[in-house]
Amino acid sequence: MDMRKVVLDNPLLAIMRNVPVEKTIDYAETIVQGGCKFFEVAMNSPAACEQIRMLRDHFSDDVFIGAGTAITVDLVKAAVSAGAQFLLTPSTDREVVLYCEENKISLIPGVMTPTDVSFCLEHGFTTLKMFPAGDLPATYVKSLKGPLDGAEYIAIGGVTPDNIADFFKNGYIGVGLGSAILPKKFVEENRWDEGKAYVADLIRRIKEAGK
Repeated sequence: MDMRKVVLDNPLLAIMRNVPVEKTIDYAETIVQGGCKFFEVAMNSPAACEQIRMLRDHFSDDVFIGAGTAITVDLVKAAVSAGAQFLLTPSTDREVVLYCEENKISLIPGVMTPTDVSFCLEHGFTTLKMFPAGDLPATYVKSLKGPLDGAEYIAIGGVTPDNIADFFKNGYIGVGLGSAILPKKFVEENRWDEGKAYVADLIRRIKEAGK
């Protein structure tokens, strides 16, 4: 899977962490109907593999379903077995990167330093997760792209509806939102129509930023 094309076509990543199992489909459908078809299910959620299976069964290939927080090879294997189409990590874990390279598993590795970026590029991974993006200087990615011009970045960590456009203006090709993608009260009260409009507004902000 060409992750760069996936992110360019779907610049908003919905990160599902600790979403109640019984609300999995309603939650995801709300986000899809709002205009986002790019999902990460965090592997440190209690029912992560079950939710990946549910989403893959429900959406088939119409939506991109990945697994995040894949910090060990065992978690990578579990996620792939559950049907994850791609993986993300919070850091550049050598064993995970090498395993995904060897087994041709689509991966967006987590990076923060030039050394991280160089290692990922060396092993064929060019679309990278900058984490925690919100804690880094605004020009950080543009600075990295000077000497390490083979990489593109998705910003995760510290992204909010209010600053979402700033990341695109500063050189990112995508952003990921976790709990900020749907207000907690919308989920608790099953206010899915309002949730759909909320996600649609996030997509509008991204388009206005030129993505």
